[in-house]
Amino acid sequence: MTALAYVDGRPLSSWAQRVLAAAPEAPRIELAPALMDALSEKEEPSELLAVVAMPEDRPGRIQFPARDEPLPYGQFLAGEAPLVCVFDRPVSPGNLGAIVRSCDALGAHGLIVTGHGADVYDPHTIRASQGSLFALPVVRLASHLEVQRWVEEQRQGGTRFQVVGAAGEAPRAVDEVDLRGPTLLVVGNETHGLSRGYRELCDLLVRIPMAGAADSLNVACAASILLYEVARQRRVQGT
Repeated sequence: MTALAYVDGRPLSSWAQRVLAAAPEAPRIELAPALMDALSEKEEPSELLAVVAMPEDRPGRIQFPARDEPLPYGQFLAGEAPLVCVFDRPVSPGNLGAIVRSCDALGAHGLIVTGHGADVYDPHTIRASQGSLFALPVVRLASHLEVQRWVEEQRQGGTRFQVVGAAGEAPRAVDEVDLRGPTLLVVGNETHGLSRGYRELCDLLVRIPMAGAADSLNVACAASILLYEVARQRRVQGT
């Protein structure tokens, strides 16, 4: 935290006073009421705003569980196996924030966002994440090429990631694939789906079985279903 901002002369609640007291080293910025109202972007303006530094966009921020007694080279217990999600070229900040939230809730160790698209730090993304953006490592990379290099580094280090892409026309349903090992789960752009580069990077493609007239799902819903299937398989294995 680099600074805390509040309205000059506006009484602060006991909560806000405690936050200020807990960060005595953070500079204080006094704002005009109209500026605070505009920055809050809410009907009821915030009492405090925190100015914070963005974390580095490097995959090394995504850490996997450590064990006191390592398993054989490249092996993991189900539920401890690395799980990372990739979202390519997101259009909607709401979808991006929802996927951050699902990754956090369903046991992913991090999210990688690639290409030009919605900003990870857009206020709408942060709100849609419901705070999960501050709990889950989210890393921005330029393209699938940087993801490919990272996967190769992980494999050389003993973490044998399988790269699984989501596509409506995939021949195999997601529940027919073993997802208990280290998995990189890739979902594509809302309009165009997986890019050619990601299709070539993927070891296999999976689909979500569907009935009815719908032939596709919202990307955030689809990602949540896929992440849940990973969690389900690992939970069953662990019982």
